Amino acid sequence: MYIPEAFRVVDDAAIDAFIQRYDFATIVSAAPAGLTVTHAPVIIRREATGLVLAGHVARGNAHWQAMDGTADCLAIFHGPHSYVSPAWYANSPAVPTWNYAVVHAHGKPRVRDDRSFIEAVVSDLTTRYESQRAEPWRLDDQPADFRDRMLAAVVGFEMPVLKIEAKFKLGQNRRPEDRAGTIAGLERDESPEGVALATFMRQHG
Repeated sequence: MYIPEAFRVVDDAAIDAFIQRYDFATIVSAAPAGLTVTHAPVIIRREATGLVLAGHVARGNAHWQAMDGTADCLAIFHGPHSYVSPAWYANSPAVPTWNYAVVHAHGKPRVRDDRSFIEAVVSDLTTRYESQRAEPWRLDDQPADFRDRMLAAVVGFEMPVLKIEAKFKLGQNRRPEDRAGTIAGLERDESPEGVALATFMRQHG
């Protein structure tokens, strides 16, 4: 990924927080038949050996067959993004651009088809998204035969991250007044994407 130094992020804590927040990943593998892509939420673990991603795909999705521990894979985590108008800058001339935040995690995932691993991944993911609900859905509460069928229909995977690249393109190459104008312009436009980006820019100013 092309990353000018002004936009490069190397802080592990900032990267971990980002991919935990934006954990619906685009997973791209180099398979014999060509590039294979799956979109899926993943679990992120920081272990003694480094960062590890874990998740599951449908058994009917042939992508898992490329996860043999040797094939290259890229997991892309997308954060907020939006068009930026040069009319928002205090300094001119200038051109339109697009601000965004993204993390690329490289690795060689391997299939984990054991029941305990798959059950733990499904349970962790549902707990993450259900825990704030008044009556959360829980895997353990489901009938045993239904739970068995559902878990048998998916395949787990685990990917130790071999390289990670993080790019927060937030106008760091512009003067402070131009960045302030960008945030104000995004907030005035009131689009959900723009407001999310403005908030992210304030947090990472």
